Amino acid sequence: MYKFSIFENNKNGDSMEKKLYNKLVMDHKPKEKRGQNAFIAFMVGGLVGVLGQLLVEFYSYYLGLSSSDASIFMIVTLIFFASLFTALGFFDKWVKFARCGLIIPITGFAHSMTSAAIEYKREGFVTGLGANMFKLAGTVILYGVVSAYIFGFIRLIIMGGA
Repeated sequence: MYKFSIFENNKNGDSMEKKLYNKLVMDHKPKEKRGQNAFIAFMVGGLVGVLGQLLVEFYSYYLGLSSSDASIFMIVTLIFFASLFTALGFFDKWVKFARCGLIIPITGFAHSMTSAAIEYKREGFVTGLGANMFKLAGTVILYGVVSAYIFGFIRLIIMGGA
């Protein structure tokens, strides 16, 4: 009638199997180097920012564009190269190394869009690309627009209409 097992509940009510499993998971879980990852992401993100500023200076000086027009060209250039490198398979390897340093800037948005487009291209333009391309990027757009409205409203309250 009674079964005896070493995996019976202990006095706290937790199963020994669950504790053993959690111990095994913690023993084999890879150790995350947060400090090193943060430093690498900071440096790579800074390099992306420096590259963006150099592109703005290049477009302003050599093409004679205004700073606002040169900024638009810089964004288009970064998006183009991030999409190209994603399509060629380089960007995923770089992201494994740089982590958030490449995902947080506009290059990460381009990467998410291009990755989805590549993954679902076989399903067709409407049901593949059109339906799936914005799965990840759609949330970024949504929260970007919502936060822009919220911060714009806060600015309106604090600074007035100016």
